[in-house]
Amino acid sequence: MTDPHGELIALLRVDGAPLPSILNASNKAWTAARERKSSKELGQAARDPVNGFDMAYFADARYIGWGGGLPVQVGGEVVGAVGVSGLPEAEDMELALLGVTAITG
Repeated sequence: MTDPHGELIALLRVDGAPLPSILNASNKAWTAARERKSSKELGQAARDPVNGFDMAYFADARYIGWGGGLPVQVGGEVVGAVGVSGLPEAEDMELALLGVTAITG
């Protein structure tokens, strides 16, 4: 979980989760908070064959385009973000949605 700027507030690592998933999860949440959209949506835009772009030009290596990062919105405003990593992308996205739902009720 991050604050609205993408800065880490809380991290939970399940026993046995691969170590790279720690950084990937926090980067997914950071991306979702900063861009105010899902990390997958940003990744899909970057990979578009006509209008795609290199995320390296965003000037921060924390941007990531894999699914699993979702902004948390309350009253139409982004108040933070959730990031999940370590499973197949579809499962990361499903768990991130569950996290957002748990937070926003």
